[in-house]
Amino acid sequence: MNFFEHQHQARRQTRTLIILFVLAVIAIVIAVNVAMTMIWSLSQGGYSSHPDFYPKGFFATNTLVTLALIGVGTLIETFNLRDGGEAVAKMAGGRLVSPASQDLQERRLLNVVEEMAIAAGIACPRVYVLDKEDAINAFAAGHNQNEAVVAVTRGTLNRLTRDELQGVVAHEFSHILNGDMRLNIHLISVLFGIQMIAGFGQHLMHFGARVRTARDSNDKGLSAQVILLAIGFALFVIGYIGIIFGRLIKSAVSRQREFLADASAVQFTRNADGIGGALRKIGGLSRTMESGSRIRHPNAEQLSHLFLGAPRPVLFGGWFSTHPPMKERLRRIYGRHVEPLDAPEMASGYAGNTETLPDIPYVAAGLAASDASLSSVAFGNDAERQEPLPQELASAVREPQAACCVVYALLLGSDDERRAQFALLQADMPQRLSFIVFLADAIARLPQSARLPLLDLAMPALKQLKGDERAKLLTTVDRLIAADNRIVLAEFVLQTVLTRRLGMHAGRATPIRYNRLGVIRDDCVALASLLAHVAASAMNEMPAQAFMRGAAHDPELGLSAADLVDVRALGFERVKTALDHANELAPLVKPALIKLLLAIAGGREPMPVALADLLRAICAAIDAPIPPAVAATYTAYHW
Repeated sequence: MNFFEHQHQARRQTRTLIILFVLAVIAIVIAVNVAMTMIWSLSQGGYSSHPDFYPKGFFATNTLVTLALIGVGTLIETFNLRDGGEAVAKMAGGRLVSPASQDLQERRLLNVVEEMAIAAGIACPRVYVLDKEDAINAFAAGHNQNEAVVAVTRGTLNRLTRDELQGVVAHEFSHILNGDMRLNIHLISVLFGIQMIAGFGQHLMHFGARVRTARDSNDKGLSAQVILLAIGFALFVIGYIGIIFGRLIKSAVSRQREFLADASAVQFTRNADGIGGALRKIGGLSRTMESGSRIRHPNAEQLSHLFLGAPRPVLFGGWFSTHPPMKERLRRIYGRHVEPLDAPEMASGYAGNTETLPDIPYVAAGLAASDASLSSVAFGNDAERQEPLPQELASAVREPQAACCVVYALLLGSDDERRAQFALLQADMPQRLSFIVFLADAIARLPQSARLPLLDLAMPALKQLKGDERAKLLTTVDRLIAADNRIVLAEFVLQTVLTRRLGMHAGRATPIRYNRLGVIRDDCVALASLLAHVAASAMNEMPAQAFMRGAAHDPELGLSAADLVDVRALGFERVKTALDHANELAPLVKPALIKLLLAIAGGREPMPVALADLLRAICAAIDAPIPPAVAATYTAYHW
């Protein structure tokens, strides 16, 4: 099953969750009305079937109040989680790790997350650490891959080797790539809405207990107290029964996704002892702690389905457990029974402190190179050009304002083009101009295949910018591109990636509107034509030849040479509209578009950088990881 099938499955599970949520709400409404009927009958001294026995609007009021409590609770939690991964990380007590951190443990964690992001072809997630948690655990959260975060406990940093940490991060990247994160946030909001019923009942019981002290000699007051206590108790019981069934749903969904993430971690790292060793240490740590993955934060139960391991022991296990049994997870990873491992805290977080830290990672697909020296970093496809990323760039991509300068440096054109760009920068930021030129010269010494990954590495720092600072960055990017009255491919690619990851709608979910490529045929033609012209230039062939490779690959669209759009007609707005529509395709339809574009690219590995950059930008625009053929362009050599 590939990425898009996982996305489709996650969306189906979301729809199933919505159906089950609606059924649970209906059951709760019925239960509340039954309970209110019984309480009203008791308060009136007996039951009567006469229509006037109940106050006017009795059942409607019960229903509306119940729906309001659930709906308002769900909306409140959805609003609280509007920032996606950042909000969830803060709920768990996480601290944002600065991209410029010099702490050895945090530096190693950042390296691992960065290399995983580059290999996956997605924006580097922000990283959080749960400083007060000594157990081994981690989670990924967010609405989509453009605003995901990865969080680990302090125990994970202290107790795991680099390979094991890499396995844990790979496990969390599986949740990012397979569409689990959005489903998990839906679960948090839904369960909070149901929990509002129990919370409201609890408040009524507390209020009822205070009524007696105010009217202890008044029979009516005592009667009111009994009624309030009865209503509160009924709502409390009904609410918690709803929560129990909600947790059953949550646990059933979560257990299967954990098996998938474990398998994906082995596939990503090509090393079963990575995630396997981490899980074995959780088992070993459980011999000295209540649970090797225990989270002590008060919100741990609410977020239980997000974590690598169960954050709290489950009394009844089985159906209520959000994670499969550790023995079963290890058996599936290794194919046999394995024993737990001890998990002592290591000196400085390293086994004997023998691991070498790179200045910045630039890892090949597969991530775990055997016998790899991490003291330098390979760039590009030319073996003679394998060298570390210059220190000035390594430092700049980790600080927000300096990362903005990296973006501007990436946009500086030839000497003739720079005149207008220099005038713009001199007017807007004269104090930064010399630094931008300095960075541009450093970037010019890198191979072309390093440019977009450099932008990926800068994303955590750029995402620290405030809303107005992001808007200013994007506006300046637009003005720099427009300074010479034309837009070239490299500028289009960079603008597309930045807009998707930092724009106003970057963290929002995209609705599904199209279930077939044929519905957006004109948009497919525009994207295919753009790629055909780039392929023709890169591979010294006619655009029609490249275009017809795609046409032959997908006969359903019925493309012919006559459909090829002239390059002069492919303006930025037309291509942007095509990408927006493509992003609204159903998950299982997007692979057809990507395969069509890969056919036009010719299937070479590694492919020309211009083609790879364009495909990388298209994948970023439609929330898809880059295909292996594209990744090979950036990760052709291990260090």
